[in-house]
Amino acid sequence: MPAYKTVFVTDRGQRHQQRALDAAPELLDVTMLRNPDRQTLQAALADATYLISERGGEIDAALIEAAPDLRLILRLGSLTYDVDANAARRAGVKVCYWPLAGAVLVAEHVVMQMLAVAKRLRETEAVALNAGPHWGYPQRTDEDVFAFNWAELESIEGLSGKTVGIAGFGEIGVELARRLRGWECRLLYNKRRRLPDVAEADLGLTYADVETLFAESDVVANLLPYAGALDGRIGRDLIGRMKPGAFLVSSGSGGVIDEAALAAAIVEGRLAGAALDTFEWEPLPPDNPLLALAQEGHNILLTPHVAGGGSEAAARQVAACYTNVLDDIEGRPLRYQLE
Repeated sequence: MPAYKTVFVTDRGQRHQQRALDAAPELLDVTMLRNPDRQTLQAALADATYLISERGGEIDAALIEAAPDLRLILRLGSLTYDVDANAARRAGVKVCYWPLAGAVLVAEHVVMQMLAVAKRLRETEAVALNAGPHWGYPQRTDEDVFAFNWAELESIEGLSGKTVGIAGFGEIGVELARRLRGWECRLLYNKRRRLPDVAEADLGLTYADVETLFAESDVVANLLPYAGALDGRIGRDLIGRMKPGAFLVSSGSGGVIDEAALAAAIVEGRLAGAALDTFEWEPLPPDNPLLALAQEGHNILLTPHVAGGGSEAAARQVAACYTNVLDDIEGRPLRYQLE
């Protein structure tokens, strides 16, 4: 029989919640709460041994004091600014964070998307694959003999010194910001609840409202989750605010982007390219307007919702979230524990 009551707090949907419940070890009695109010959370913690918190939410001294049996607070992700570690220490409650492998994978994919469109990867690869005498007579290369840009391609750029706007800033956004920190980018971000100054400084971020973010960014990264109010949010208005020649990349919810409006901006030449891993309809239907443009050779990179890795890896990542809870039960050292 399950022996350890575990409260799991998340703001994610039913599908994700069920995956987390299915992965839970049998000796845990998991209570899943989506965006609970304070009273509900406090009542659930009254006899809880473990608290797993996903995607933020303040865990202050009063909540900790109301949980006399609590042994461990586990924050899924790497930001712990909203956990009162001092209060937890006084109460003898351990605090750990747990970097999310899936968030890291998606952040890496977004960097790849940005580089692919900035460097016009599909077009430049097509040139290399189209080898033939029409490009000129090949010569053996050495330090002085080479055919630099033999196709005379233009507008091949990079990310260094660019303004990157991150729309929707959860754990993927955190990992993306960390990966761009050394690239001398100006990083703008927007989320429902602004980060505290210490977190912005740590990640090298500047907060911007949505309109400013779209207007000032050379590259906009959509990482917004799905919500009814966000359906089609990145549409004609926001896309129309983007700089001429800017790029839009997306590994957030596919339902957030008006794909027809994005396609129109590409055709009209207002945007220089786009890369999407998620779509309004999945699997990708053949009448998607971006698919036709990509097939015609526009600077568009489309991938089949694989930014987070393969299915087996995703299952392992969910199960791994319980590692520190099991280690605490077995008396093993904890990873990523706050001192």
